[in-house]
Amino acid sequence: MKVTFDQQVFLLQEYGGISRYICSLARELATMPDMQAQVVAPLHFNRNLAALERVAGMRRFLPTVNTKLFRPVAFVSKHLARRSINRFRPDILHETYYSPDDYRPTGAKRVLTVYDLIHERYPELFERSHMTIGPKKAAAQRADHVICISESTRRDVIEYCGVAPEKTSVVCLGVDVGFIQVSEQTSGWLTPPRPFILYVGARGGYKNFDRLLRAFSRSARLKSEFDLICFGGGPLRSNELQAARELGLRQGQLTHRGGSDALLAHLYGEAEALVYPSLYEGFGIPPIEAMAVGCPVITSNTSSLPEVVGNAGEYFDPTDEMAITHAIEQVAGSPTRRAELVALGLKQCRKFTWEKCARETRDIYQKLL
Repeated sequence: MKVTFDQQVFLLQEYGGISRYICSLARELATMPDMQAQVVAPLHFNRNLAALERVAGMRRFLPTVNTKLFRPVAFVSKHLARRSINRFRPDILHETYYSPDDYRPTGAKRVLTVYDLIHERYPELFERSHMTIGPKKAAAQRADHVICISESTRRDVIEYCGVAPEKTSVVCLGVDVGFIQVSEQTSGWLTPPRPFILYVGARGGYKNFDRLLRAFSRSARLKSEFDLICFGGGPLRSNELQAARELGLRQGQLTHRGGSDALLAHLYGEAEALVYPSLYEGFGIPPIEAMAVGCPVITSNTSSLPEVVGNAGEYFDPTDEMAITHAIEQVAGSPTRRAELVALGLKQCRKFTWEKCARETRDIYQKLL
């Protein structure tokens, strides 16, 4: 069986969860004796793809792309990709995002993965949500099969995209084994001087960081005993630092870290807990990563998160600041509760592997042919 992953997402993000998923899936499929997998991204600037080895396909990494050059680069990459896909003549074209263009060669079946329906559910949080909603719905409806990364996402695809239930399947994401190993290699790294709560990811809109900051600040005990470290999502903005001061946090109590998976894994390993207050997630990779490294997870009780975290999390209503505060206090500083969540998390995260993801995806391909 021959499968091609197209170029779309690799010109949309330098890193990112979607490109990591596609690269991990292609890597696992390429090891299967009955599969020929290729990733076609003739011109791209995605570092996950640049590091992908032993997977065939036309691709050239561009370290930087000037904003003015983006459109011509995307145009050239799109047309080179179409030619390469037609030459390969895949049995399956697996689309990596929601393009209005159709790259499917004659005779191939089209598979699409949908990651979340956040723009559809919360359009008021996005200035140009209509630019995502239209192409996503069209791509989902034209696909021969839609893979959803959680049951929550599957329900949303059926409701918002009008896709027949029988055309959908749930295939969960995995956690990288290399990510877990990295945490063991960095045990000698400098640990922050005070116990800390960890937040991972972007901080705007539905990610709900502003409410977490207020919830953290409500507790005299949390403010006196713990710091709050944010990883990823860019440096702290002036309004975030001002909010922290106005809420009574001392200078340096709210900090930002950025960098490699190695640093993130180290922070997971040292944190009192990961707090993940998102209003909506199609899957939610950080809680799985945290559990794999032995970090307790405190998270929202909405969308896919209970499905993914299972019984291994301390839950809260993400719209209720007092509930967030109480959930953090239940875990932070409690060796018994932390140990319980760590043990449950290490068991829960074993359900999510890239090998399992690839095997279930291959089964879907086979049923289409």
